[in-house]
Amino acid sequence: MKSLLEEESIRDFAENEIIKGTVIMVDRDAAYVDVGYKQEIPIPNRELAYPMPETASDVVNVGDVINVYVVYMGGENGMVLSKRRADEMAAWNDAQKIFDEKKTVTIRVTKLIKGGLLVSYAGLRGFLPASQIELHFIKDLASYVKQEMPARIIEIDSKKQRLIFSHRVLLEEERDKKQAELMASLKEGEICKGKVKRVVDYGAFVDLGGMDGLVHISDLSWNHIKHPSDIVTAGDEVEVLIKNFDPKTKRISLSIKDTVPDPWFAKIEKYSVGNYIVGKIVKLADFGAFIQLEEGLDGLIRMRELSEKHITKADEVVKIGDEVKAKIIHIDKDNKKIALSITRVKQDADKAEFEQYQENHAEEDKPATVADAVEEKK
Repeated sequence: MKSLLEEESIRDFAENEIIKGTVIMVDRDAAYVDVGYKQEIPIPNRELAYPMPETASDVVNVGDVINVYVVYMGGENGMVLSKRRADEMAAWNDAQKIFDEKKTVTIRVTKLIKGGLLVSYAGLRGFLPASQIELHFIKDLASYVKQEMPARIIEIDSKKQRLIFSHRVLLEEERDKKQAELMASLKEGEICKGKVKRVVDYGAFVDLGGMDGLVHISDLSWNHIKHPSDIVTAGDEVEVLIKNFDPKTKRISLSIKDTVPDPWFAKIEKYSVGNYIVGKIVKLADFGAFIQLEEGLDGLIRMRELSEKHITKADEVVKIGDEVKAKIIHIDKDNKKIALSITRVKQDADKAEFEQYQENHAEEDKPATVADAVEEKK
């Protein structure tokens, strides 16, 4: 009769089903569970949870009622049970729901593997690709091991035991939110503060608080510069003026030089049309030569003002570095242009010399006394 009852109880269990059991004893390597079978069934640590605990008491305690999965019937103890697999089945169902609802969960990094990180979530093993960790490339992933982080499931297949997470999508959403808020607050012509994030050959990128704008090299300084690094370096706190922005392309054009008055206007106040200056030739062009009156103040001497003779190239008369005397013949403040002439310096000198000659000649011809004048008149 006892044998028949035991056989009958065995028939109550089926492989691949989930049943409930009560923990009646726990030692270092296993937990013993009563499922109504003829004896308590030991569940080794590797089948209690993932990752495998050091001791069974890290997972269960005596008196706990737990779900267990019937792996198969038979063996030394009459059946093989797994709490881990029961938890996994429930976890897969929960994970699918979380994936469908796009909820955020907390994952724990367990191991560094090729291409990314091995992670655990609710007893499930998942994968966090290197490309899905941060917004930027991470060279060394070892620092993430044993760390917890929020993530979202981006791919799931319980049959293939495939579970892929992303931390990056959360960062992208946060970034997009900040960018949208920033774009809504931007106003053209407004001056704001930012931090130089990156310096390149054509300018500098400035972080405005979640979004970068570009300061073109021509907008870095009122003076001519060879490279943006002459003015700014990464990490500098700067004031920038919002020149323009496009919410669709998320492009922001900034200016540093426009946050301060153009020094050109202060410098030009010292000069007037007709002034003579001595300056250095700094550039030659097909249409003339540029002369530097002082630092940050250049003017143009056109070909016809370089020489009274017909010339086809500026270097027939001047070379870069030459110091020459020139006359200011026009100042265009609206377009910040100064026109000068070398030929008029010579013309003015010749004219002055001629006038001086006339004046001297007139003095020579003038009678010395009134008597001399009367005598000359006779």
